[in-house]
Amino acid sequence: MKLRKEDTMVLVVDYQEKLMPAMHNKDAFIPRTCMLLKGLKALDIPAIASEQYPKGLGSTVPEVKEALGIVPYLPKTTFSCMDDAGIRAAIEATGCKNVLICGAEAHICVLQTAMDLLAAGKTPVLVEDCLGSRFAHDMEVGLIRAQQEGVLVTTAEAVLFELLGKGSGSTFKTISKLVK
Repeated sequence: MKLRKEDTMVLVVDYQEKLMPAMHNKDAFIPRTCMLLKGLKALDIPAIASEQYPKGLGSTVPEVKEALGIVPYLPKTTFSCMDDAGIRAAIEATGCKNVLICGAEAHICVLQTAMDLLAAGKTPVLVEDCLGSRFAHDMEVGLIRAQQEGVLVTTAEAVLFELLGKGSGSTFKTISKLVK
């Protein structure tokens, strides 16, 4: 199945101030996420951001907020975004079948969200280089479990060029600069 712009959105899960310092791969996955989000913005892909218990874990980190721009930042206390009525409604309101997922933690909130999206008839796509967990082993097992459940896994660069679909035009130039 090939991703198409008109059927795709991105869900940005829990990139929060008090959570990010604990991520084992934060120095790689946060900049990669910002690159992805800037590319998706150039492609006009709808975005929603979740924040797990923001009172305790803070808000989305500034660099991710800057890359996202003005999008809904929705609080939750559930692990799966789909178990929160507000986030579920926001996802449904986009009308998109394909849901790109980036965020933390890969083996908890991201995995549970992906499985619930699948159960709801959506096609969840984990952007592997834009995921984090506190421990590398947890992330590895989370990705294995996701694939066992039927969730697609890709990378930021792969998804941007797949959605772009052609190697010409101003959006191609923008994305080419981002991935270099």
